[in-house]
Amino acid sequence: MTHVLAIDQGTTSSRAIIFDANLTPIANAQAEFTQHYPKSGWVEHDPADIWSSTVATCRDAIARAGLAPGDIAAIGITNQRETVVVWDRDTGQPIHNAIVWQDRRTAEMCARLKAEGLEAMVRHKTGLLLDPYFSGTKLAWLLENVEGARAKAEAGKLAFGTVDSFLIWKLTGGTAHVTDATNAARTLLYNIRDGAWDAEICALLGVPMAMLPEVKDCGADFGLTRADLFGAPLPILGVAGDQQAATLGQACFKPGMMKSTYGTGCFALLNTGGTLVESRNRLLGTIAYQFDGTPTYALEGSIFIAGAVVQWLRDGLTIIREAGETQALAEAADAGQELYLVPAFTGLGAPYWDPDCRGAIYGLTRNSGPAEFARAALESVGFQTRDLWEAMRADMGGGDANPDWAAAGAATLRVDGGMSASDWTMQFLADILGAPVDRPKVLETTALGVAWVAGMRAGLYPDQEGFAATWALDRTFAPKRDEAWRTTRYSGWKQAVARTLSHHD
Repeated sequence: MTHVLAIDQGTTSSRAIIFDANLTPIANAQAEFTQHYPKSGWVEHDPADIWSSTVATCRDAIARAGLAPGDIAAIGITNQRETVVVWDRDTGQPIHNAIVWQDRRTAEMCARLKAEGLEAMVRHKTGLLLDPYFSGTKLAWLLENVEGARAKAEAGKLAFGTVDSFLIWKLTGGTAHVTDATNAARTLLYNIRDGAWDAEICALLGVPMAMLPEVKDCGADFGLTRADLFGAPLPILGVAGDQQAATLGQACFKPGMMKSTYGTGCFALLNTGGTLVESRNRLLGTIAYQFDGTPTYALEGSIFIAGAVVQWLRDGLTIIREAGETQALAEAADAGQELYLVPAFTGLGAPYWDPDCRGAIYGLTRNSGPAEFARAALESVGFQTRDLWEAMRADMGGGDANPDWAAAGAATLRVDGGMSASDWTMQFLADILGAPVDRPKVLETTALGVAWVAGMRAGLYPDQEGFAATWALDRTFAPKRDEAWRTTRYSGWKQAVARTLSHHD
C-alpha cells in the first residue's frame, strides 16, 4: 500500500493520477466528455458521463501504473465546484442533467433576492455573493422545474450533492452521502462561520435540509469503494474542491500565502488563517481547507477568462495554431503600441462581478497585428491578477501594517495551471505586480493537493510541515520593471475596464 489514486473530476474532462510513496506522479489517464448547452447561458453535464469517465480513467491509470488493488493506500477526490447533481436515493438515478457552475439560468432569481435586500445576510453567513455561479439557486431551480421533484425531496427521497458527493455515492454503492467543508462552502447553503448547513437560507430557497450531505474535514473517512469497481474495496480519505486542492498542493498553509491557478479561468486564494475576512472589494470569503474540525479561511478572487483568451486567439482569430506560439509573438510586438484587451467574453468576475459586459480592445492603430493582439491577450491575464492582488491587499489592511499579509511568503505569488508554463506571461505578471512569482516543479497541484491529504490520512505521507518542506521551486520570476512603468500600464488597464463596464450601462 504505497500509492495513492487521485481523481480530478473537472469541467471538461475527468482525470486519474497515481502518486507513489514519494508523492511523484507515475501514471495518469484522462477522458473528455460532452458539454450540453440547452439554451443560451445554460450549461449542463450528463451525470452518467461524469461517472463513466471517472471509473474508466481510474481503471486505466491503475493499469498503466502496473498496480494491484492492494497497492493503493487511499483515494483522494478533487472536483469542479458548485456544479449540482440531484438523484433518487432508492435508484441512484439523477432526476436531471447536472447544472454546471458556469450556468446562468438563475440570474433573475439572484436579482430578485438582491432586490429584497437579502445579499448582506447571505454573504455574512456564507462568504458568497448572490450569483448564479453558486449551487443553491441551481438546486432551487431543479426543485421548481423538474416534475415531482419537490414532493420527492420533501419526502426525503432525493439527495443533493456537488460532484464529489455524487461520485462518492456511486463509488460506495450508495452507502455514503457526504461532502467536505470546501465543497459545502461553495453551495450558498453552508454557514462557514458555524460550520453547518444554514436553515434560514435553505428555507429562503425552498431546499429541504434532508437532501443535504454530511459535511466532513478534507481528510476524513468518506467510505469504501465497491469491491467490483477496482478489484478490492479502497478507502476514500481525502476530498477538496479543485481550487482549494490547488491551495493545498501549493502548501499555502501560512496566513498571507497566496496561490493563483491559470486554467480556462484564473482563481486566486489568499490564506487568511482562522479569520474570515469580510471583503470590502467584492471578493469571496471561503474555506481554504479544514482539518480536525477547524476551518482555515481564505479570500478568493475569480477571473473568468485566462487561458481561454489564448484559445480565442487560436480558434476565434486563428492567428496561432497552438498556445506556445504566443510567447514569440508577444516578444515581437511593437513596443510603441499599448493595446489593452479586456476579455469580458462572459462578463467580468472579481472584483467587478458584471455578467453583462462584453469584451473590448483599446489602442488599435493601423499597424496593430497578430503580435500586438497576442501580447495584449497575455497581458490581460496579468492585469486581471493585479486587480485581485490589489483587492486582497485592501481587504487585508493595505499590506505591511497587517501581520497576516506580512507573514512569510505573503509578498510572493505561487502559480500553477497551464498558463504558468509561459515564461513571458509569468515575467509580465511579476512586473505588473511588483512582486516575485514562484512556479513550482509540479504544476499538477490540484491532484497533488488531494493526493497528499488522502495519503496523509492513510499514514503514507507527512504532515503539513513535512509536506511544505517537499514543495520544490522550478523558477522565481523577479520584477524587472520600475514603479513608474507599473503605474502607467495599470492605469491604462483601469481606464480600459471602466470604458468596457460603462458600454452597456
